[in-house]
Amino acid sequence: MSTPGSRPAASDRSLRGLLLLLATIAGVSVANIYYNQPLLDDFRQSFAQSASWIGVVPSMTQLGYAAGMLLLAPLGDRFDRRRLILLQIAGLCIALLCAAAAPNLSVLVVASLAIGVLATIAQQAVPFSAELAPPSQRGHAVGTVMSGLLLGILLARTAAGFVGQYLGWRAVFGSSILALILLAAVIPSKLPRSKPTSTLGYGSLIGSMWHLAVELRGLREASLTGAALFAAFSLFWSTLALLLAGAPFHYGPQAAGLFGIVGAGGAMAAPIAGKFADRRGPRTIVSLSIVLAAIAFVVFAVSGTSLIGLVIGVIVLDVGVQAAQISNQSRIYALKPEARSRVNTVFMVCYFIGGAAGSAVGALVWPVFGWLGVSIAGLGFTMLAGFNHLRGRPEPHKAAGAAN
Repeated sequence: MSTPGSRPAASDRSLRGLLLLLATIAGVSVANIYYNQPLLDDFRQSFAQSASWIGVVPSMTQLGYAAGMLLLAPLGDRFDRRRLILLQIAGLCIALLCAAAAPNLSVLVVASLAIGVLATIAQQAVPFSAELAPPSQRGHAVGTVMSGLLLGILLARTAAGFVGQYLGWRAVFGSSILALILLAAVIPSKLPRSKPTSTLGYGSLIGSMWHLAVELRGLREASLTGAALFAAFSLFWSTLALLLAGAPFHYGPQAAGLFGIVGAGGAMAAPIAGKFADRRGPRTIVSLSIVLAAIAFVVFAVSGTSLIGLVIGVIVLDVGVQAAQISNQSRIYALKPEARSRVNTVFMVCYFIGGAAGSAVGALVWPVFGWLGVSIAGLGFTMLAGFNHLRGRPEPHKAAGAAN
């Protein structure tokens, strides 16, 4: 390894090992914000006296994650990322322990908020990968770590449902603590330190994100495109269970959760998308990704009664949305290398705002217009992404090895 903060003089095998470790960190940490979703009925049974506000649990977790991205993720530019990851793991284990031992719903809600805040470890791992990799491999590096993050998102519900069914909901949080402890034992000897790139105080560090958004047109463009695509993605996933519960499927929530495994196949395309972004330029890959997402919603529109059609659409949508995210992140990390954590925070906050908007639109459209309305709304978000992307300033193609 070279000096911390500079590009490491590591072999391909060494870099690959570091990226796989970061991918594991990202996936294991982000999964914690989704574990509670399939456990809501179990919470209701355990805290029957507070059953009317069980839904606050996942809401507080998501709110905590948004707050953590805004308040903690930028610290990666100011402090050693390895140390931040270890500190957040320690805090997350404490929050998970509180959740596992929660005597009432109030404690569980507070613990869920803390879990959301501290699970933003993934937002240290992704920019860390961009720092470790040379410019010619940045897209592939980000794609590798993002594949771990996406697998954590897609498989968390399935894992929680399985463990919760056989061992109880408290064991889900306990299992996560065990996984995090194992990671913490490996990180000090395997992950290098990073060199801080900013000396700003905390208030100035947070405030500087607004200035970055104003200064960097490419960041604004990538953020809006990503937000629109994630809105389409969230709209689909927030209404899928409702479709599957009705005729002709009549499937329960477990079947909807199994679609996460189908989507996981799409997550494996993330490193490939990163490689293509390195070779062809990220804007080209984003263009192709938007087309794939649009095709997916056309498939959904004609597959309201076809399980095979839904499966095909899920794979196409996941590949499209994930490839766009990898390419957009590869692009923005090159805009301001000394502010990667803050640039990533701006992008991801916009991304999750888009996701929340998509879920809200799904809740409004489904009761009135049904699955066809959902598909048209998803196509609308995709077209918004396409319009914003096409009106952006084209970038000259650069050969491999040059920063995108």
